[in-house]
Amino acid sequence: MSETYDVIIIGTGAGGGTLARQLAPTGKRILLLERGGWLPREPQNWLAADVFVDNRYISPDTWYDQHGKAFQPQVHYYIGGATKLYGAALYRLRREDFGELRHHDGVSPAWPIAYEDLEPYYTKAERLYQVHGVHGEDPTEPPASGAYPFPPVSHEPRIQQLSDDLARAGYHPFHAPCGIRLNEANMPESRCVRCANCDGFPCPLHAKSDAEVFGVRPALQHPNVDLLTDAEAVRLRTNESGTAVTQVVVEHDGHEERYAADIVVVACGAANSAKLLLRSANDKHPNGLANGSDQVGRNYMFHDSQAVLALSREPNPTVFQKTLGVNDFYFGGPDFPYPMGNIQMVGKSQADMYRGEKPLETKLAPQWTLHDVARHAIDFWLSTEDLPNPDNRVTLDGGEAIRLSYQPSNPTAAKRLYHQLKSMLGHLGMHPDHLIHRFAYLKSDIPVAGVAHQAGTCRFGTDPATSVLDVDCRAHELDNLYVVDTSFFPSIGAVNPALTAMANAIRVADHLRERLDARVPTGAARG
Repeated sequence: MSETYDVIIIGTGAGGGTLARQLAPTGKRILLLERGGWLPREPQNWLAADVFVDNRYISPDTWYDQHGKAFQPQVHYYIGGATKLYGAALYRLRREDFGELRHHDGVSPAWPIAYEDLEPYYTKAERLYQVHGVHGEDPTEPPASGAYPFPPVSHEPRIQQLSDDLARAGYHPFHAPCGIRLNEANMPESRCVRCANCDGFPCPLHAKSDAEVFGVRPALQHPNVDLLTDAEAVRLRTNESGTAVTQVVVEHDGHEERYAADIVVVACGAANSAKLLLRSANDKHPNGLANGSDQVGRNYMFHDSQAVLALSREPNPTVFQKTLGVNDFYFGGPDFPYPMGNIQMVGKSQADMYRGEKPLETKLAPQWTLHDVARHAIDFWLSTEDLPNPDNRVTLDGGEAIRLSYQPSNPTAAKRLYHQLKSMLGHLGMHPDHLIHRFAYLKSDIPVAGVAHQAGTCRFGTDPATSVLDVDCRAHELDNLYVVDTSFFPSIGAVNPALTAMANAIRVADHLRERLDARVPTGAARG
């Protein structure tokens, strides 16, 4: 048995890293467990061939689909989790996303909390992660109790022209909320240089607002916080009555170690959090921990996302492209009364990306033609809400590997959003017949391999028969087990989920601080 802690947090991404930052000042003994290590700061961070062709930073994991076909998921195991390679687009869910919404292909369920319950924590998360933005441009934007901590990132000329053209056509373009460090005058080595290598790349300057930079590193400045890297939590053990977790079993440096804490927080990512709970089955929890409702692993969601490029009639020399969004079709369109989703810019495409995304189609293409396409490309990211489906689920293949069963749940809306954007191109200075799919985020032939924005496998709710967690994200069936990554989402909306995970982690931290002040002495038996 190794040391005993007040809190163990498993995972250091948007949920776990933020929670650690919030709890660190309490003085309680905290252990962070991270399956990976520090992502190296190296020249390859900014090389498209290394990132998109050679998959330098993608885990070598093997998962299986519902037919037993193996695939390599686009997951990253580093301190900071998925935020190390995300685009730092830090959106709030819309207020309506917290209520029941009817879609063309189904229903998005209501949350057990309202937008107003999470709103103060959204404001805190935006300040913590130094989000740049401005209120009042997006008509779907929910009310906010405070301004963004920094002004919006300005558009470069071609994107400003696109914004002006959208406005002239009657739409409501807005400055996308960006989590980057433009204003750190006292830390020039960490200041964003507005390069093209942000979205999907690691940032060697630490200028991206990720969970390592703003969560884990500040937490480690407190002497009561320990970090164990290259340490995979493989099982949770409980007391004899099955009412509390007593040990976290960890594979570290090729051998097994065990750690204990009064409170255990799981934040491994939606698929891996479900995997850990399912692998931890015992006599009191034969279907997996916290799984008396048979909901662990179910309702897996990830946005029905489409990365597409349009060809501008004029060259697009934009470097930092991810500054604009359009939500005019978030809740419907002129001839489609159902939600379609969000349109935003994605990182600027580069010729080397095409080699990785479409190796067969580009094998014989001269490099100059690919550069010419990239020179005129304007790149969009379309997100449509993925509706929860209990049959879209994580199970274990052979008791160990993840089996991910998934069928698209809202395809009609996704198709309508694509055609809506395509219909607008002629009014936006682009060739109207060219809207080309990019696969930088979905390179595999198996769609489920693109697992960014995953959520929903441990949904929270007020009814233990239909949910895994209560409204504080504590497992209904175990007194000291919490889940704070995007697993808790009952629905996913159509905007990037990272800020919601961060805000919720701050909310849960308030609850845990109160609990820690009233807890029994460290190591005392429970249940």
